[in-house]
Amino acid sequence: MATTTPLTPLRPTAGMGITTRPAALDPVRGALVGAAAGVLGGIVFGLMMQVMMPPMIGMIGSLVGAPGLGWLVHLAISALIGAGFGVTLARLVSGWGTALGLGLAYGFVWWILGPLLFMPIMMGMGPQFGMALSGDMLMSLAGHLVFGAITGTAFKAIAERS
Repeated sequence: MATTTPLTPLRPTAGMGITTRPAALDPVRGALVGAAAGVLGGIVFGLMMQVMMPPMIGMIGSLVGAPGLGWLVHLAISALIGAGFGVTLARLVSGWGTALGLGLAYGFVWWILGPLLFMPIMMGMGPQFGMALSGDMLMSLAGHLVFGAITGTAFKAIAERS
């Protein structure tokens, strides 16, 4: 009686040109790559704020009592938020689409947490959820989405090269 080998699904092998998800980054490397990606996203977002809502950079500086340090504070926050992306979401970034999608979602979450919750509370105004659909907040949403998109895709690019 002849035996047959059972059929199994094809599996990619080395040299087939098929890419798989890169090895997960350790949390420290994820944080460093995320921080660098966050700074890149923060630069673009900061330039957008400076054009669309010029007083905002000074308001960010006023969080530490120094409106003139707005850019420094903004980039420091961007690095911290980017590091958070690297620590929490790195393992989910499998391709450019997931990097972009996760970045957009992360930017959206930080739009809720930043200008609608934390920043107004720190400035003594209380949460601003009722203002979410105002013109200024919608511009802020656009900026946070751009920040997230750049942070997510820059994270993937930097992680692949490092």
